[in-house]
Amino acid sequence: MHILCDAYVVFFIVCFLIALLPWLSCFNVDEKNKMSFSGPVEDLFGYTVQQFENSEGKWVLIGSPLTGQPAKRTGDVYRCPVGQNKGGVCEKFLLPESTTIPNINEVKENMTMGTTLVVNPDGSGFLACGPQYGYMCGKQQYITGICSNVSSSFKVLNSIAPTVRECKQDMDIVIVLDGSNSIYPWYPITDFLVKFLEKIDIGPAQVGLMSYGDSVSHNVSLNQFNNKNDLLKEAANILQKTGLKTMTALAIDTARKEAFTAERGARQGVKKVMVVVTDGESHDHYNLKKVIDQCEQDGIERFAVAVLGDYNRKNKTSEEINKFIVEIESIASEQKSDHFFNVSDEIALVTIVDVLGSKIFALEATSENHTSSFEMEMSQSGFSAHTSKAGVMLGAVGAFNWNGTVVMQSGQEFVVPKNNSFHIPEEQRYEGMAGYVGYDVQSAHTPHGVLYITGAPRFNHSGQVTVYRFDGENVTIIQKLKGEQIGSYFGSVLQTHDIDRDNYTDILLVGAPMYMGPERDEQGQVYIYKLNESGLFEHEMTLKPVNQTCCMAHSQNNCKSVNKNEPCGARFGTAIAAVPDLNLDGFNDIVIGSPLENDHRGAVYIYHGSQKSIKEKYVQRIAAGGDGKSMKFFGQSIHGIMDLNDDGIIDVTIGGIGGAALFWSRDVAELLANMTFDPSKINLQQTCQVQGRTTVCVKTEVCFKYRIKPDKHTNTGTGEEVMRELYVLTLDSLRAIARGRFNETDSRRLQKNESIVDSFCREHTFYTSASKSVFLYARGPHKLLLCYVEHLSVDKNHKTKHLKPEDLSLIKARSSLIKGLRPV
Repeated sequence: MHILCDAYVVFFIVCFLIALLPWLSCFNVDEKNKMSFSGPVEDLFGYTVQQFENSEGKWVLIGSPLTGQPAKRTGDVYRCPVGQNKGGVCEKFLLPESTTIPNINEVKENMTMGTTLVVNPDGSGFLACGPQYGYMCGKQQYITGICSNVSSSFKVLNSIAPTVRECKQDMDIVIVLDGSNSIYPWYPITDFLVKFLEKIDIGPAQVGLMSYGDSVSHNVSLNQFNNKNDLLKEAANILQKTGLKTMTALAIDTARKEAFTAERGARQGVKKVMVVVTDGESHDHYNLKKVIDQCEQDGIERFAVAVLGDYNRKNKTSEEINKFIVEIESIASEQKSDHFFNVSDEIALVTIVDVLGSKIFALEATSENHTSSFEMEMSQSGFSAHTSKAGVMLGAVGAFNWNGTVVMQSGQEFVVPKNNSFHIPEEQRYEGMAGYVGYDVQSAHTPHGVLYITGAPRFNHSGQVTVYRFDGENVTIIQKLKGEQIGSYFGSVLQTHDIDRDNYTDILLVGAPMYMGPERDEQGQVYIYKLNESGLFEHEMTLKPVNQTCCMAHSQNNCKSVNKNEPCGARFGTAIAAVPDLNLDGFNDIVIGSPLENDHRGAVYIYHGSQKSIKEKYVQRIAAGGDGKSMKFFGQSIHGIMDLNDDGIIDVTIGGIGGAALFWSRDVAELLANMTFDPSKINLQQTCQVQGRTTVCVKTEVCFKYRIKPDKHTNTGTGEEVMRELYVLTLDSLRAIARGRFNETDSRRLQKNESIVDSFCREHTFYTSASKSVFLYARGPHKLLLCYVEHLSVDKNHKTKHLKPEDLSLIKARSSLIKGLRPV
């Protein structure tokens, strides 16, 4: 009869890979056999990298935004061939020469081509941008940015500069000079006048000169000179009007009525500008308000300059000075801060020439009555770029007075969203001022449509990420994610990724590379947000780098070695790359750059995907070697979307300043372990004969299944891949005295060396050496069997290779938990 008992024995079958403990530290990327590309550090060679393939072969594209320095620094992009016998010699595209906008006075010096570099998702070409590209409108330079659209055959298809505007500098400028006796000396007035006129592009702009005291005189009419040199000679010789009175209201009214007339050369539809320079309160101040209102009705933009020389020479009281300033300020148009100036004396007038000139030249190109509120003139379009099936996004951080915006592609056109699309001054007050919207741009694909994402790292000083929809014309804000530390540059780096490969975005990664650590060092952080079913991003975790100890010359702590470079830290999150499945587990992965680590040598971290997110612990950290001089800031740029050596696995390109390296991904070895028992339940009837006595016997079958991924490397018959393993079985591993022994060894421990081709199974028998009472009165589960795979090697084409941690990217051992093996 069978003996039944309440206590039971549970067999845990656990397989550890001793050669690769822990398996999470197994490396996917070969750090030794990389392909390197080098270039000048001073050119920022390696600032951006992209992988590319066309009919000519496979390439690494490398941005070098300061190429041509120190003279021009136009920047450029290099193409570096990949493959055997290619030699890794990189060649310039010479993009600045072929990237151009017709009919404007271009400024390509310092255009920094290659600052932004992205490949098209369909492989049809790539986009390279120079956000510092500019052009001249008269003497005013605007920095609008430009991008070069390059085909797969490396031909420039067209230049994209959606924020370039036609120069509209047609202005009629009348300068009204106070020539009363209190102005002294007179020569600083003419010096100021000459220097100011030198900055005006005579032709598109006309200048009239008037002076006044007791009465008003026309010195130069608007249409009198169309040659700057002649105008300058005339201005230098203007005599002081003199007079005992300062009739400012009369002078302004005369200029309005007479100087801005067709008879004196005024043009219809051209901007009217008046500049008034005076050194004292007017004797007809009672007429000023009426005169100013009439100028406002006539659309005359007014600049007023108060010269305090006479007040200071006569030691006038502060009340008298303030009264004078208030009067002259009333002459100026709104905004007063842009239209009103005061200087200590006549000689100091020349100090405001540059700023006054820039304010006036900004008039026609910017919104009315806001001379310093730039719209697209300093936009730096292409500071960031993102290409997707939905179209192209161009970050324009300098737009709208450096609040920034995102230029969106709608069909074949590019649309600049309205000024208040990302920043509503009435609601946010000054929080968004100079926030740099567009510092980075991304998109997310959801079942409900496309979400667009942009970062503003200076928003409220702590940074903000804005998620929005775009209907081809208008922006609708969906969500705002805010940074948590001032100066962290939260939102400066963005990346979305589809982890589970279902064609929908799963996570958003937001870099804050200047996040301060506990030692006031720029360690950096990366925030992970999961996209929920409602289409909103929820914070899931925050990734941090290996802590960097800051040992500077002025450090108080005891340091073994002193860092040579500042700032100290890591700047983890400077680059974030969404890469396909590196370890072939079915989930896409993430690579993050940390370019300041190890005294600015740099490092990168690889994170494996899992389900709809990533694992919080990195699986590999690749640290840069070398002296930190020929290349530094390794991890400044990262890209990995292609198999560049045709082994079936995605490879990763990592850039630093002064070079880039292509790292080959390794094959993935997968080992599946399983054990079964016969009988599945222990029969405590002693029906087995061992060494002349009856006992309880159990048969166990140990099975291993082995394969190399990708599948193209599995056994084809031309060269078998064989895994040689040493496995060890141990009974009652956690007990001092085992309750069983293997028949083969008459010991609790069994060790075997085997070779596996595809799969392998081996049967072993063990018997119980303890009495029945041990099983009858045992309490709780007992770990009776432990399986180790202690050493591995692979034969391929009869060549043996011992596997070390750096040789295999991953070996998976799937454990089997057998719960039903109990006494009956």
